[in-house]
Formats: sequence, structure tokens, C-alpha cells
Amino acid sequence: MPEVVIRKKAIVVEEIFHEGGPVAAVPLRRGAALVVIHNPFAGRYVEDIAGFMDDLNPLGVEMAAALLKALGDDPARIEGYGKGAIVGAAGEIEHGALWHVPGGYAMRDALGVAKAIVPSAKKVGGPGTRLDVPVTHVNASYVRSHFDAMEVGITDAPRADELLLALVMTTGPRVHARVGGLKASEIKGEDGLR
Repeated sequence: MPEVVIRKKAIVVEEIFHEGGPVAAVPLRRGAALVVIHNPFAGRYVEDIAGFMDDLNPLGVEMAAALLKALGDDPARIEGYGKGAIVGAAGEIEHGALWHVPGGYAMRDALGVAKAIVPSAKKVGGPGTRLDVPVTHVNASYVRSHFDAMEVGITDAPRADELLLALVMTTGPRVHARVGGLKASEIKGEDGLR
């Protein structure tokens, strides 16, 4: 399979103190690791692309470790995660799907005990395209307080022949979560859902 050629990397970390209500005792930290790579399949249809996921595995591991470090380097503090990809205009949406396995498993492995599926979003777009990466709880997808998203993007990416790959982690629920549903303290941890 083709070599992974990186053009640019970025780490973004937000600290959210409040959303108009009382200031949180501990701010929510929400971070994204972004990498822009050459899309080896841009401009043509290639039937067999699945092998490129194996080539992306080391990049996923590197990004997950860098993001975890930026958020304090303590897997026990990470409560939410998500992943996404923006495909440049000469590519196709399926090229973004190549990020599902390498991105998702890298985060789950970095956190050690994560049981929930890593939610994902992908789209095709040009330079400056933004993507809302969905976030759910790392151990139970039904924990409503952790339903969130982080908008990501890089001003000059993706170019037509590029992919922008994203991993997102958070340290807790939305700052003023109060709409009920399954609570993190009620997780049974049996199926990654509840």
C-alpha cells in the first residue's frame, strides 16, 4: 500500500468554564489532534483501498498519544471521544472511512479500558472546511451528559488530493449537562451502550 505522507499536524485544546451558567469547579477540557496527509487514491477510483488502514495504524497511535498528552497524559481523566475525516475534493467519502479502524482503535488502546464504539463523522470538502466530530462517553454510548461535538478544521486543508484526519477526546460531560438520561455513575459496562 502507499506511504503515509504528512503535510501538517495540529493539536487544539479548549477549556470550557461555563456556557452562560455557573462557572464549573473544574473546567471541561476538549481536545483534537489533526493531521493532514496526502490522499493516495485522489483523482481516480481504486477498488482495493482497505489495506491503507493498516498503513494508517501507526499514525492513529501517534495521534492518540499526542492528544492524551495534551489533555494531561492520564487515561483515567478521559471520559469522551470521537473521530472524523475531511476528504479533499478529488477524493471520495469512502476514503474518509479508512480512518474508522486506525483512529478508533488507537484511542481505545491508548485509554486502556474504553468499551464504547468511537462515534465518527466524515465529509468531502475543500480548504477551510469544518467538521463537527461527534463525542460520546468512552464506556457507554447512551450516557446523555456526554453527547457533544467539537468543530475541527485547518484553514488551508484539505487540498483536493489530501485527507484531514481528526481524533477528539474530552475530560467530562457538557459543562451544564442537565437533561437526564443514563448517568456516568450508572454505567454497567456490559455492552459499550449502557
